[in-house]
Amino acid sequence: MSLLWKYFALGFSALLPLINPLGSALIFLGLVGAAPIDAYRALARRIAINTVIFLAVIELIGSYLLGFFGISLPIVQFSGGIVIAMIGWSMLNQKDSAPNPEKTEAAVPAVTQAEINSLQQKAFYPYTFPITAGPGCIVVMLTLSVHTDQTTLQDKVLAHAGLFIAVIALSALIYFCYAYAPKIARSISPATAHGILRVVAFILLCIGVQIAWNGVSSLLMPLLHKS
Repeated sequence: MSLLWKYFALGFSALLPLINPLGSALIFLGLVGAAPIDAYRALARRIAINTVIFLAVIELIGSYLLGFFGISLPIVQFSGGIVIAMIGWSMLNQKDSAPNPEKTEAAVPAVTQAEINSLQQKAFYPYTFPITAGPGCIVVMLTLSVHTDQTTLQDKVLAHAGLFIAVIALSALIYFCYAYAPKIARSISPATAHGILRVVAFILLCIGVQIAWNGVSSLLMPLLHKS
């Protein structure tokens, strides 16, 4: 069971700064506008469910997709770890608490009260992807999916289960932040949210470096044995 919680912590800490439920909730608030609280809750529920399905599918088929293209585990660990570390570094050095650019690029003008009926059609795009789970989340899930390859079937199942539980936990946070976005925006200062984001971004940087180092070690090991 320790392996399950290990991958839960790994997946949760790696995805949290990318999904950034608080920051994404502020974007969501600006897009939805002055809608009733029931509309916020209904949309939040749809987006949370979509996020679970979206990330779970990537996590489950990621290793098979990479195998189809003939990409080895050490290469994915090395390249994916570098990407994750770069994301963490850029978030760590942000000068303000502005949202991630990859999420704001898909932003559309805020809807009015008369357009509430069309909000459900936007539950997946752009509210789920890329505002909630952007390209960075795809890179993380692909990297962690391949990283879960274990020596036994039981270990592999526990690793995948840990990542899946992490996705569910994050989706629960998404629902809470989105459903109560108007209230949260009035109660949490941007400075506090930005400070929390800096700490989590540093953890993401360390995770990326560790994953990249695992890949480098696997690539160098055969060369060292030959020498």
